[in-house]
Amino acid sequence: MTMHAFTAARPGEPLTLQWTPVPTPAPGPGEIRVRLAAVTVNPVDFKLLRGGHPAWTYPHVPGVDGAGTVEAVGPGVETLRPGDRVAMHVDLTRPGVFAEAVVTSAHTVARVPDGVPLTVAAALPCAGMTAYQSLDRRLGVRPGLWRPGDWVLVNGASGGVGGYATQLARRAGARVIGVASTANHAYLRRLGAEVTLDYRSGDLAAQVREVTGGAGVPAVVETAGQATALLDAVAFGGGMACVLGLPDLPTYRAHPAKISVHPIALGAAHASGDRRAQEDLGVMLGDLLALVLNGELDPLVTDVRAREALPATLAELAAGGVRGKLVVRMSGED
Repeated sequence: MTMHAFTAARPGEPLTLQWTPVPTPAPGPGEIRVRLAAVTVNPVDFKLLRGGHPAWTYPHVPGVDGAGTVEAVGPGVETLRPGDRVAMHVDLTRPGVFAEAVVTSAHTVARVPDGVPLTVAAALPCAGMTAYQSLDRRLGVRPGLWRPGDWVLVNGASGGVGGYATQLARRAGARVIGVASTANHAYLRRLGAEVTLDYRSGDLAAQVREVTGGAGVPAVVETAGQATALLDAVAFGGGMACVLGLPDLPTYRAHPAKISVHPIALGAAHASGDRRAQEDLGVMLGDLLALVLNGELDPLVTDVRAREALPATLAELAAGGVRGKLVVRMSGED
């Protein structure tokens, strides 16, 4: 039995992806096969496409985020059945979601509630869970725990992770400083940022200190590769969640700030084999879907494209400047 998928014959650019026939995967023990309705594109997709991965064999199907309908379950799966609507962030070492169907572990997915379109659910996993893990799981920025009015800095706030982080921080009662280009500042304010800064306007850490009366911020979500430069923006006892690179701590001047640094990588849950961490992927995604259903989280879907536009959509993301999330419809289902 065969299906079609976008495949890479070797490491390369997004526009080299080809829609080709491939074997339809069969779910193993604890796995499900999902007929994909929609997928989204993420920076990890084009980065891995360019550099490859030691676990990949070619031709390889990339893509980590999607939503669709369960069409087959493997031995031992009791929590899901064919027809269930699910969203997922799959193991990046295995064949991915840029396809008609994908096989993934049943315990890592989340059910999509009635009322949330699959095109919306597909936008959430990687970016949404990265923001959620950064704030809730690592920095303690959650309703009922975060002290209302304390600051959170989101660097790269107009992207997918940053946009979700801005909203989740505000929901927790934080005052948000959002960093992005000036052209995106009105967008950041709509998402809940109280203060907006341009990353090209000089010393960001000094500006953050000025905004906060010299204290700095208790929490930073860093998505733009400026972790070292922002260390001086962190308040005493504060923390930084690093999505794109870690700060250069050995060269950082010694001081008693007691900063905690948290590397964020959702794929580590799959790579580690840690069952609890893997299950938490589904828990976090389920929480995000509930927030969308209740109107408490904007899913940030900028555009929904046709399937044949997937390579060009990934190339557009790789070129930079994309606001929010771009979704590709893989079938007519929603």
